[in-house]
Amino acid sequence: MSTASAAPALRATANIVARRRRSYYLFIVPALVVIGAVIIFPWLFTVWMSAFDWKIGSAAHFVGFDNYTKLATNRRFLEAVVRTFYFTVLAVAAPVVLGTIAALIFHRQFPFRGVLRGIFILPMMATPVSIALVWTMMFHPQQGVLNYLLSLIGLPPSLWVYSPQLVIPSLVLVEVWHWTPLVMLIVLGGLAALPLEPYESATLDGASEWQLFRHITLPLVAPFMLVAVVIRTIDALKTFDTIYVITSGGPGTASETINLYLYLQAFAFYNIGNASAVVVIFFVIVMALALTLLHVRERTKWT
Repeated sequence: MSTASAAPALRATANIVARRRRSYYLFIVPALVVIGAVIIFPWLFTVWMSAFDWKIGSAAHFVGFDNYTKLATNRRFLEAVVRTFYFTVLAVAAPVVLGTIAALIFHRQFPFRGVLRGIFILPMMATPVSIALVWTMMFHPQQGVLNYLLSLIGLPPSLWVYSPQLVIPSLVLVEVWHWTPLVMLIVLGGLAALPLEPYESATLDGASEWQLFRHITLPLVAPFMLVAVVIRTIDALKTFDTIYVITSGGPGTASETINLYLYLQAFAFYNIGNASAVVVIFFVIVMALALTLLHVRERTKWT
């Protein structure tokens, strides 16, 4: 083909490429606008508000980092941070352990396995508020079903969420009941994807059930467990509705987490500047934990 005849074909190809590039913007620009309006602008506006002493109904005064320094010495806020981590650790560890055990059980073949799986994941389908309302009735010291069950096995009644010492473990009990099925599904998917060859070789070598689990199943399923840990950690840190409906942060402030402290500052005391500083600090905490867990997840080798 001569140069003269090839030139029109090259120009046509260049025009097609240019039109395609322009058409890309028709899809990218709306998405960028939505992201900027829904995520970027509110976040930047929150950071900006955190530098002001501003209560609804009064003028805003620029204070710089004063809101952050005050939070660093605010005992109620610091206790809420500690309480949040305490709740998160329990609300992550218990579902991961129990969900893994449930996945190992449901991975085996036995009658009515599919039906039992469906029943097991039912709690995950309910909304947190409806679950909280049901558990509020169950936690009642006199009329709750939990104390009735304790009486059947000869144990004394408990105050559950009405005790400052038991309120966090009691709330974790709700989280365990609600989210253990999610962990089970994640780990169960990992178990279904495991190769059979290592098990066959180990069985021929005389490995026991515990050795198969310890040296083959656990290392291979660990990345899936880490996925569950990441999801549960982020979700547990953000828990608000369950705690608010059941205890509203009580008794006293015994179950007041960062989210409840933030809610009170913003919508009860109308201290927008202080609440914005709490949002920024909470965002940093969540991002730091999420990035740390994702880094651990990436370093986990599939063996």
